[in-house]
Amino acid sequence: MDSKPPFNPLTRRRFNWRMVRTLFALPAGELALQAAARAQSGLPALGNQGDLTAAQERKLGDLIVRDLYRDPDYVDDPIIGEYASGIWHRLRVAGRELGEITPDLDESFAWKLLLGRDKDVNAFALPGGYMGLLMGMVGVVSSRAELASVMGHETGHIVQRHIARMLGEQGRQTPLMIAALLLGAVAASRNPQAGAAIAAGGQAAIIRQQLVFSRSMEQEADRVGYGLMTKAGFAPQGFVSMFEKLEAASRLNDNGDWPFLRTHPLTSERIADVQLREQNIPHTKPPTDWETLLLAARARVLGRPGVDVLRQWAGEPDQPGFAAQSAVRQAPALYAATLAHTELRNPTRAQALAGQLEQAMGAHPRALHQARMLRAELALRADQPQQALTILPATDPAARGNTNPRGQDGRALLLMRSEAQIRAGHGADAASALQPWVSDHPTDAGAWAKLAQALQAQGQMLRALRAEGEVQMARLDFAGAIDRWRAAQDYSRQHQSSPADLIEASIVDSRMHAAQDALREQKREEKKWS
Repeated sequence: MDSKPPFNPLTRRRFNWRMVRTLFALPAGELALQAAARAQSGLPALGNQGDLTAAQERKLGDLIVRDLYRDPDYVDDPIIGEYASGIWHRLRVAGRELGEITPDLDESFAWKLLLGRDKDVNAFALPGGYMGLLMGMVGVVSSRAELASVMGHETGHIVQRHIARMLGEQGRQTPLMIAALLLGAVAASRNPQAGAAIAAGGQAAIIRQQLVFSRSMEQEADRVGYGLMTKAGFAPQGFVSMFEKLEAASRLNDNGDWPFLRTHPLTSERIADVQLREQNIPHTKPPTDWETLLLAARARVLGRPGVDVLRQWAGEPDQPGFAAQSAVRQAPALYAATLAHTELRNPTRAQALAGQLEQAMGAHPRALHQARMLRAELALRADQPQQALTILPATDPAARGNTNPRGQDGRALLLMRSEAQIRAGHGADAASALQPWVSDHPTDAGAWAKLAQALQAQGQMLRALRAEGEVQMARLDFAGAIDRWRAAQDYSRQHQSSPADLIEASIVDSRMHAAQDALREQKREEKKWS
């Protein structure tokens, strides 16, 4: 594949999570500052790209996301992923019903959620219907409704096509486009004070224009997001409580852990809008969302807080007075302590705490399921796959009944059971469960990877190589897919084939042609934007 990075010919850097969240979560005013700095640097311009169509925006998003999949900060945690994807699915259903998601956007955009392993409290919309969600954001919510308010806001940016509008507006104001913004994003990711220094350079008229544009986009995203979450059945109190958390953090002079405050500024207009909505919200306390409390604790640990913090969390259940705390405080602390002990390689203590957590969650089905999933995860880490299978149910007993075949319900259980089955010598059972899933979810790289392992364990190498190619296709690494399918073609030529293998070889040939076409198109897009 062409080694030239997309969009950034001047620095020859590829996209990564820090760069992308700096670029696409920045208010338009800061983007203008960075573009102004580029104008003064004398670097070559890219020309006016104008407004993007939905299909063009999707191609732009695909190029960015391809690099994010490769970045070490990307994480496919099935448990957090299923939880957050379930929320976004409900929001998108509401968007279709309200007419916010038009048939064109529904068809053209990817509607893919990517998780970042970072403790920063942030979420951001990317071009073409992609959304980035950092572990730090999941770690601060206490209910599905609070996370739905954040994801609804980002969905508002997506459906209102704010990125395309921002790029179009930028094109009318200045000849500098993507590369200029990327240079600023790289600088800002290394030096948060860069924006202030750039501001002193001038271009005040552009800056003022873009700041107004940014405020209106934030208000619009709030309006759309609130409508989506309430239509989807989430408690409107979650919007208010999440906004109160953001406002409190803002008053406490954000120390850098809440970049969402900088990328989504709490203007007086936004605060006034929330206060107006609050007047129409019943002041009733929603029930405790036990599952969210546990998964927020999981996200905090997965956000790589550092060894000292892990040790602090691991020791919390042993502190005097812990037993006297409320169950609402104890449950997430037990979950975090269990996972922290696992990260610190104290499996015996982790297993004891996991058992204590499971017992405490007996009256809460969703939280109990998560406690059992955690116990099974510990068993797998201890290389005890048969014990994990004993712990895990065959199906999710509290599945939420998602009627969309492309939904995520049950994915975490499927992947964990499949891993246990493969390691216990039951690869055929794993493959039988995974095959219908990938048929319904053809871009699920994690499921394809697990299927490849299951097939390889059975000695079905041609099918395994085909599945490995699908992993790369799902991650938009078309060159990688071609490599795997060439290996499959070589294997097919060198080994006597059964009728089933002949069918599989035909599928591989067809998929190879699709990957080659996709790679040529990808290179054209890279050339267009570089």
